[in-house]
Amino acid sequence: MRTLYLDCFSGISGNMFVGMMLQNDISLEGLKETFSRLPVSGYSLICEPVVKQGIQAQYYDVVLDGERAEHEHCCPDEHEYRREHHHEHVHEHPHAHGHHHHVHVHRGLREIKEIIEKADLSAAVKAKSCAVFETLAIAEGKVHGLPPEEVHFHEVGAVDCILDIVGAVWALEESGIEQIGVSPLHTGSGFIQCAHGLMPVPAPATAEILTGLPFYGTAIDGELVTPTGAALVKTLAAYAGPRPEDFVHERIIYGAGTKDLEIPNVLRGYIGEYKMF
Repeated sequence: MRTLYLDCFSGISGNMFVGMMLQNDISLEGLKETFSRLPVSGYSLICEPVVKQGIQAQYYDVVLDGERAEHEHCCPDEHEYRREHHHEHVHEHPHAHGHHHHVHVHRGLREIKEIIEKADLSAAVKAKSCAVFETLAIAEGKVHGLPPEEVHFHEVGAVDCILDIVGAVWALEESGIEQIGVSPLHTGSGFIQCAHGLMPVPAPATAEILTGLPFYGTAIDGELVTPTGAALVKTLAAYAGPRPEDFVHERIIYGAGTKDLEIPNVLRGYIGEYKMF
């Protein structure tokens, strides 16, 4: 079976996953055409090769209209936080996550699933993308004591998240990947500033998603595994653990994170033929 094994020695995020897949000869134009089938707008894509401590990787990101200048001038930590911690329960103030200059529209799980299900995508891409969103909503709901359908996403964050998740699932299908394995995940350490105050790393929703998956922290300060990255592997991976000794890879691909760390901030993917079960 065509297999992708994710080596998450520097964590994982949605944009790292998509960037990694774009290094696997996935067409950026094909990705843009796929996104055009979704009823979302007001964004542009960044896709460029970068070098992280000597490793060439593909950097991908979604930039919303009106935020390009802000994207270029905010620090990487702030950008990672703002693009990934986009969900909130219905009782929070709409400006809790710092997007003061936007009029906020909130989208619940049902609305987001409708956006995906009505798009001209394959049945498998739609089903898997919706399943990843359900993983996110279930975790957030458990943290806040709410049913998943009452968890709402900022429209700003929802656009990022929809594109990252649909892009990742579409790219896997386009690459012919039939199964995914994932290493123990490096989560980072310390605390991050959230709407409710300082939260430990991994953030509560991320920790909830990681239930049943092996993960670890080191002295590297900051959040390396984001909620979207965790939801992708939780939903899509068939195996979690050390790289199988008899898995012989044919190709290695890298997706870059936004931050510069003391280790290469990249997601490494091994591709080859292997049957995990």
